[in-house]
Amino acid sequence: MRVALVHDYLNQYGGAERVLEVLHTLYPDAPVYTSLYDRRAMPETFRRWDIRTSFLQRLPRRVALARLYLAWYPRAFESFDLRGYDLILSSSSAFAKGVIPPVGAIHICYCHNPARFLWDTASYLEYEALGRPAACLLAGTLHRLRLWDVAVNLRVDAFIANSRTVAARIARYYRRESTVIHPPVEVSSFPLAEGKGQYFLAGGRLVPHKRLDIAIAACTRLKLPLVVFGQGRDRARLERLAGPTVRFVGRVSEEELRRLYLDCRALLFPGEEDFGLAPLEAMACGRPVIAYGAGGALETVVAGRTGLLFTPQEEEALAEVLAAFRDGDFNPAEIRRHAEQFDVPHFQEKIRDLVQKVRGSASVGGTYVGL
Repeated sequence: MRVALVHDYLNQYGGAERVLEVLHTLYPDAPVYTSLYDRRAMPETFRRWDIRTSFLQRLPRRVALARLYLAWYPRAFESFDLRGYDLILSSSSAFAKGVIPPVGAIHICYCHNPARFLWDTASYLEYEALGRPAACLLAGTLHRLRLWDVAVNLRVDAFIANSRTVAARIARYYRRESTVIHPPVEVSSFPLAEGKGQYFLAGGRLVPHKRLDIAIAACTRLKLPLVVFGQGRDRARLERLAGPTVRFVGRVSEEELRRLYLDCRALLFPGEEDFGLAPLEAMACGRPVIAYGAGGALETVVAGRTGLLFTPQEEEALAEVLAAFRDGDFNPAEIRRHAEQFDVPHFQEKIRDLVQKVRGSASVGGTYVGL
């Protein structure tokens, strides 16, 4: 079976790219087709992969101007020649599922989320603070991209959703069933924490919709130590909001991130994520998670056992939970056992099983319906 992997873009390293890594371990000989690849932004291991980029790679300042090339992404993915492959496995939260599979090939899409900027446009523009003129200029482009996004889902034989939340969005926007397979975490690579932590932790990509401003404001109000890791265009604004108990450490290595998890009291997760890997990484270390009670957090955080949930998505609600937080209420070993159900081997087994089911349905002329 000849396999091709397809991914939206490789210009930042986050949860979707971690999933792609595990998919690549399943199919190590498969080339990875993507619109853009910035090798400086990706782990060194990616340099050993067979990565094939689109014509967007040749455009000037490709990473900095990626959002300005928005209207060209459909053409970029449709331009890939995928003849000769038996299985196309796309990893998509935007455009990768729009590739054109050859006749006879199976196309399975691991959907991290239907594109937020297309289907939750008002909130996206509000968080990005682009202003009315820019929003008006984008309106026509976004309308055309929504029509394309709906049309190309017919090129997908089976959808995998990374959470029940995303499965519901796939059903609403594409009128398609999907199979939920949660993203994996390599639990064995995280040591188990011992003793009480020293600070609260938050971070990842520092962008507006992550709502890290809520965590910063709540910890500043209560004078609680908070460490913020990661980099992004929202960092300057977040630093202006931070009081003296908040410390920014920037981009960190995998080893440094594990140390941050081990030494924290709890991970703060104030955004509404489609799933979110950071909470599971913290739980793999035995540390509890305090999350906004919506989206993927409802599928990973067990209130009172592996962490706490707060609502509404406001500083006051998080501050109330932080003020009542007690380290001794949580057992690190129990938290880690919960995380183990999301371990890499379970993910790989589910992917293999689904591929076999979809290929089996296709071989008898049927259509696979997700679970």
